[in-house]
Amino acid sequence: MVLLLCLMTTLVLGFQIHKLKLNASFENMIPTHQPFIVNFLKHYNELQSQGDAIEIAVTADHGTIISKNYLATLEHISDEVYLLPGVDRPFMTSLWTPSTRWLAVTPDGLEGGPVIDETYDGSPQALDTVRQNIQKTGKIGELVSNDFTSSMVYVPLMETNNLTGKPLDYGQLARNLNAIRAKYDAQGVSLHIVGFAMVMGDMINAINKVLVFFLISIFIATVVLFWYTRCVRSTALVVTASLVAVTWQMGLVPLMGFDLNPYSVLVPFLIFAIGMSHGAQKMNGVMQDIGRGTHPLIAARYTFRRLFLAGLAALVCDAASFAVLMTIRIEAIRELALIASVGVAILIFTNLIMLPMLLSYTGVSKAAALRSLRSETAQGGVKHPLWNFLDHFTRRRYATAALLCGIVLGGLGWTIGRHVQVGDLDQGAPELRANSQYNLDNAYILSHYSTGSDTLVVMVDTQPYQCGNFKTVNTVNALEWRLDQLPQVQSTSSIGSFAQMATMLMTENSPKWYAVVRNQASIDDFAQFVPRSLENFGCSFLPLYVNLNDHKAATLTNVIDAVQTFVKNPENQSPNFKILLAGGNAGIAAATNIVIEEANSQMLYLVYATVILFCFIAFRSWRAVLCAVLPLMLTSTLAQALMVTLHIGIKVATLPVIALGVGIGVDYALYVLSIVLKQLRDGATLSDAYHQTLLFTGKVVLLTGFTLAAGVVTWVFAPIKFQADMGLLLAFMFLWNMLGAMILLPALAYFLLPPRLFAARGDKKNQHAASDPTPSNPVLMSQ
Repeated sequence: MVLLLCLMTTLVLGFQIHKLKLNASFENMIPTHQPFIVNFLKHYNELQSQGDAIEIAVTADHGTIISKNYLATLEHISDEVYLLPGVDRPFMTSLWTPSTRWLAVTPDGLEGGPVIDETYDGSPQALDTVRQNIQKTGKIGELVSNDFTSSMVYVPLMETNNLTGKPLDYGQLARNLNAIRAKYDAQGVSLHIVGFAMVMGDMINAINKVLVFFLISIFIATVVLFWYTRCVRSTALVVTASLVAVTWQMGLVPLMGFDLNPYSVLVPFLIFAIGMSHGAQKMNGVMQDIGRGTHPLIAARYTFRRLFLAGLAALVCDAASFAVLMTIRIEAIRELALIASVGVAILIFTNLIMLPMLLSYTGVSKAAALRSLRSETAQGGVKHPLWNFLDHFTRRRYATAALLCGIVLGGLGWTIGRHVQVGDLDQGAPELRANSQYNLDNAYILSHYSTGSDTLVVMVDTQPYQCGNFKTVNTVNALEWRLDQLPQVQSTSSIGSFAQMATMLMTENSPKWYAVVRNQASIDDFAQFVPRSLENFGCSFLPLYVNLNDHKAATLTNVIDAVQTFVKNPENQSPNFKILLAGGNAGIAAATNIVIEEANSQMLYLVYATVILFCFIAFRSWRAVLCAVLPLMLTSTLAQALMVTLHIGIKVATLPVIALGVGIGVDYALYVLSIVLKQLRDGATLSDAYHQTLLFTGKVVLLTGFTLAAGVVTWVFAPIKFQADMGLLLAFMFLWNMLGAMILLPALAYFLLPPRLFAARGDKKNQHAASDPTPSNPVLMSQ
């Protein structure tokens, strides 16, 4: 009945997989509770164009943009992009949009107009007018490249598709933009496209290639497991049980109302990896009992009784570790945590219950079972060379050496790992390869424009209709000047710099008048010409745009610190205005980094508290808990050092992997330590107890550790750098957690679990048993 229910569940949830979508959400990737984001959302209507946006630099392959053919092509590109689903059309800007205006002083005073107006006809005179108008905009380096070889199309995006009302499909948007790129490449222009949506779209569209590496990992795990068992049926059942768990998980995701994103797409493989680890343990137990002549049904029962509690404790610990991630108030991480926790909970049914039941029907190959027993000892009845080597760590000399090496490695790892940074450490999109189309496009924009693709917006609230007050304008201008001195800042723009430029224009363009004059009437004279992007309609809000070289963690920290230092100065404060942080894609990144930095330590504390709690419940011994947890802590410390070495920052994409490594690693310790403690309580020496553990669960820990590491290390060849980095990180964690369970755990047990403790407990147990008239079950006792 249970197997029939599992089959029905698999069919139903397998059918649901076709509803599963791969997409990303800009809002889900940001911490909406963080003060910076709260301020940004408060002024979202004024800064709508500074959230999720695409920037397209259209480059003339030959000559400059002052060309009839170029401007005609740019018009067609601008029109096609304008009509794409999800484009926030009123805020889109290019040379052809009416909102792109010039300003100049004439004998009649200040005048302005669109850069390309209705009189444009492509004639040499019209082209010369366009060139002059561009120069009058003051946006060379922002709207037009510094060398006049390209111009920018700025495309703000909405969260939903304006045609369907459904969430914006970043994969389809990226495909549409790439189709436009390919179409116009043959017409004398090149397109360079950057933005969050393009990063997500490129990653989503590369998933098919990524899935190939997942399949390679599964194939390697299957081949190695078959090499170990030499049994087709047991190998197939272990792989099938793990794939059934993934099927259930993927079927439940759309039922819970979630989509997979390019980061959570790793979760199904992690569930498969955890399932393979637990499944191999169950299969190994059944195989050994059948080799001793036990009926498959009885062998499955014995294995279930011996390993169910250890497996249950490990999986509950895994699920709780993943659930801890839900304390991080970023929706994308919470969704990942919930999906991972559900997947681990499913393994309790598929790999701890369903798999032993299936093995009870099929059994394993008799030849494979006998081979498994023969491999336990070498010729002559002596210990296998590998088991003999590992057994050395249950003795003082090797145990002391192992602990000293662990202390040295831990100290070295901590010294390097404390330099791990929060946020991106490279320009462009670190999730993609340095030679990817996106990062090449980003490098082009950085080298040809003064604005780049990373903008931080400082927000200034004022009293209604008081944004042009001298004190306000002068303070904003002082902050703008301060930020302009930072090496991380390319350029800035605000009402302060506009007021300076307007004053200079009003005084025959004399540079000595490039200043904010103290005369309020003079400031009011040009108020009607202030662009809508520099103040709102009610004149109660002013943005200061800070264009950065990049969005590296150090860049954002320096700029944020500079603004906060300026704001704390009493001279820069007034009851009439308030300076707030922060908007723009760089401001959102800074807010996310702050939340991640706060959550990183908190998450690790909670994960380890959870692991310690469940280990204590399982072992009821603080000594055993230390044996299990200390190797995990060493792995976490070394993993952070590896992140520093690989130049990987802690961010929304990488933070969950750290918790996942701890959750997966505790499985090894629980399986090894549960058997060691059982043997010690039965009166065995530590050496004998560890040897029996190696024969029963230890060799499978070695097998799964190497197998999973070999599978994920192939990801280094993946086209997405994020997957390559995660492959190295996971392979490292799999190996070090396995080595910790095999070497450091017995070394710790030598000092923390001396046999005299169990000898005293054994005497009390024997005395209690002698006074208890209830007969013991000989079958259970023998098992």
